[in-house]
Amino acid sequence: MRYWSTPPHPDLKTTAAWLDSMLSRQPVTDFLIERDGIVIGKAGAWRLPEVGFLLHPDHWRQGIMREAMEAVLPFLWQASDVPFLTADVDPRNEASLGLLRALGFAETHRATRTFCIEGEWVDSVYLALARPENLVAG
Repeated sequence: MRYWSTPPHPDLKTTAAWLDSMLSRQPVTDFLIERDGIVIGKAGAWRLPEVGFLLHPDHWRQGIMREAMEAVLPFLWQASDVPFLTADVDPRNEASLGLLRALGFAETHRATRTFCIEGEWVDSVYLALARPENLVAG
């Protein structure tokens, strides 16, 4: 949770409520990632056009998030009419920046002191991915 936009949840009840809220939104644009019947992360858009993802550290660097996002991105293009997707990333999160760049996102700008999480100010790198020309909106 070091690079997330909120502090870690204080308990499982908070996490359960967060998941219920995420999964009940319509239209569905956020998806859970399961492995062997256990939820290990999420990928999608909490609010279009902004995408995001989260993965348990035990599953990092195995290609799981890239595979998930490669499935989610075409879904988001087909399910919406947004002209581009965006991401807001802590500049220290090199793995997420690398994944987004590998998926075709390009940096648009940076901002300082965008989030204060438990008394620590963090900066943001903003990225965008334009709708592929061969995909007609929504």
